[in-house]
Amino acid sequence: MKSSDGTERAGREHVETTSAGRSLAWLPVAWCATRLVLLLWVLKVWVFPGPDVTSDVSVIYQGWYEVLRSGTFPLNDVTWQYPPAAATAILSPGLLPFFDYATAFFVLVCVADLVVLGVLLRVGLRPGGTPRGAWMWVAGVPLLGPTVYARYDLMVTAVAVAALAAAARHPRVAGALAALGALLKVWPALLLLGIRRRSAWAAAVVAGVVLAGAFALSMPGAFAFLTFQRDRGTEVESLGALVFHVARNFGWDGQVLLNYGSVEFLGPYVDWVSTGALTLTGMAFGWLLLWRLRATRFEAHTAADAAFTAVLMFTVTSRVISPQYMVWLIGLGAVCLCFRASRMGLPAALVLAASAVTVLEFPLWFAHVVASDTLGVTLMFVRNGLLVAAAVAAARVLWRGTVPRPEPAPLPERPSARASGTPVSS
Repeated sequence: MKSSDGTERAGREHVETTSAGRSLAWLPVAWCATRLVLLLWVLKVWVFPGPDVTSDVSVIYQGWYEVLRSGTFPLNDVTWQYPPAAATAILSPGLLPFFDYATAFFVLVCVADLVVLGVLLRVGLRPGGTPRGAWMWVAGVPLLGPTVYARYDLMVTAVAVAALAAAARHPRVAGALAALGALLKVWPALLLLGIRRRSAWAAAVVAGVVLAGAFALSMPGAFAFLTFQRDRGTEVESLGALVFHVARNFGWDGQVLLNYGSVEFLGPYVDWVSTGALTLTGMAFGWLLLWRLRATRFEAHTAADAAFTAVLMFTVTSRVISPQYMVWLIGLGAVCLCFRASRMGLPAALVLAASAVTVLEFPLWFAHVVASDTLGVTLMFVRNGLLVAAAVAAARVLWRGTVPRPEPAPLPERPSARASGTPVSS
């Protein structure tokens, strides 16, 4: 019997190894093919339907580049809403002076994309790993269309993925990378939630203070972005915006305007919905804090699972859900799937589905979203509904996998007849 079981187990392992080998053989082919298509889109060799998404790079980013080169942050531009390290991403095309600014930016984003793939493969090929995460990255990124290469969010995601990959073996490196990511775009600070090692937190604090201090001392206006979002409305693609998409069809007299660099709802009751979104974000943070206090079972994949769940919750409850935010979730979900023991398969699949809908609502049919017509509203309900479902499913998986269930109290023993003094019948 033991011999039979051993033979069967060896056979299964052989099949799995052969299947994984074939999967890995096709991975670079799929990456090259899909990324070539993305580059052809952003370089406008092929024209993607809908509004031009590359103008943010050739106009806005390049404008910031000229200001940053002068040694100061864009102090008078309210659309600059990023932490100081974002300047490194905007200035990075200067490393490739033989290209024009936009082309250099796209090439560097493609390089960051390849770096993420390499990190995911490295994690997935460790003992207990799987190439599922690398495949999620290869398949998920092109679902977002050219937008994913026309924003610097993929660069930030590369830093976050590297931080999670280092969490188990090199906690100090993970902490420093999380701090760098936070100074690039804030959300990577959430990566620290699932890391128990104090050395990671200490490294994050030290790296964050040093980097923030260096930017503050070297360039005026490093933290001016903190005051640039006071009068934001509710962005048309956010969860809260669904209220106004529906209300517009019943006489709501607000407006849809370009505000602070995004298309937002402005008008009656928008402040209420924005406050509600902030309240939901606070509740999400409270749940995450409760989880952190109650969790006792931390495994190799827990840091990735916690980061994926936290970023999902904060994305869903935000006043703004821009299309490029989806690449954060694809990257973090991919890290989760690199671990065979992770149970984040369903939330990751929901994120991929939401990404496929995202490219339909922006840029393909964004005019319908702005008009709040039937197609636009349907797309927003489906996309945001998928994200809500993913956040709930991820939270459930994280809680069940790390928080011990309370053991039921033992039933009181029934006193025996002799102990209670009751006569025993013969």
